[in-house]
Amino acid sequence: MQENETPKVANPSPSNAAWAEALWLPCQVSFVVWIPRFTVSDLVRLRMQSVVDSHRAESTEIEVELNGRLIGWAELESAGERLAFRLTELA
Repeated sequence: MQENETPKVANPSPSNAAWAEALWLPCQVSFVVWIPRFTVSDLVRLRMQSVVDSHRAESTEIEVELNGRLIGWAELESAGERLAFRLTELA
C-alpha cells in the first residue's frame, strides 16, 4: 500500500466472518463542537444549567470522532425527547 492510499476495508456486516469477532467491541463516539473565543474565565464561571452559545447555526455540521479519531461529520437532530445525529459525510 502506498503512503497516501486509503486502506481497503471489508464490508463490516455481521455475516462477514472477518468482522465477527470484533463486532461486540465497545467504542466511544464523540462530537466536537468548537466554541470560538471561549476562555478560561468562561470555564470557571460555568455552573449547573449554564448555556454556552456555540455561535453556529442549528444545521451546521459537527465533527464526529470514534475513539478519538475523526470519522466524519454530522448534524445534530431532535428525535423525540432525545438528541440524535445524522451522519452526513465520512472522513
